[in-house]
Amino acid sequence: MQKMSSDMSLGEFLRSRRERLTPEEAGIVSYGRRRTPGLRREEVAQIAHIGVSWYSSLEQGRDVQPSEDVLNHIARALQLTESECRHLHLLAKPIPFEKTEEEQIEIGLVRMIQSLEPNPAVILGRSWDILLWNKAAELVFELPSYTNPRNEKINWIKHLLIDSKLKLNTTDWDEKMQVLIARFRADYGYFPNDYKFKELIEELMRKNLLFRETWPKHDVEVMTNCHKEWYTPVIGHMDFEHVTLQPPNHPDWKIMIYTASADTAIRLQQMMSAQQYG
Repeated sequence: MQKMSSDMSLGEFLRSRRERLTPEEAGIVSYGRRRTPGLRREEVAQIAHIGVSWYSSLEQGRDVQPSEDVLNHIARALQLTESECRHLHLLAKPIPFEKTEEEQIEIGLVRMIQSLEPNPAVILGRSWDILLWNKAAELVFELPSYTNPRNEKINWIKHLLIDSKLKLNTTDWDEKMQVLIARFRADYGYFPNDYKFKELIEELMRKNLLFRETWPKHDVEVMTNCHKEWYTPVIGHMDFEHVTLQPPNHPDWKIMIYTASADTAIRLQQMMSAQQYG
């Protein structure tokens, strides 16, 4: 049997989930002291009703072609969340990588993003390059001028983890970024052989301590609609309802819309007006 081409991601993910689950949580009576954290491989195999050697082959990154039923049994044995279960299936049966064409944005999307002012809006490409943003997003997330973007690509996770000064103004920054990294890993699961993802991960591992500490944990979280709070010294505390949309003709893209509360919208509109007429 040959090693899988996804750099042992499946085996590393299974091992990380196994090691975090205690025998008590799995309903197993444990006697004496254990040398390693979490469950043993044979215990996972027993709960999942599969062979120990077969499960071990999965953790070792061997190409054993598990069925969906087997993966679901393993997911239940490891008590995976819905996001983690989806990630497990993607790692076991990765989508073939296809190089995308140059990311061109239709005029309809451009006008939509602009019309959402004073609500921040951003369009991300497959590997989280920022393709388009509006003035409100520029103010809130300290992006360069949306009317005169830099020639090089701006990447969302790189901007927040490496390039941004926003960390200095946010008390729960590490918690926010850990969620961001978990969502980035969930997207990476769709394209584990995309060289742009790999290059970005290598750069983040070199340049950001939080990413270097968080990435090996293999935490995943699907991007969902939720309430967001943000803060900058100039604008103050802000409240948003965050919604993520995917255009049907660009399934790899994300349209992220931050609908501001009434108070936040007023302050953003005032700042935009002041800059326009100042």
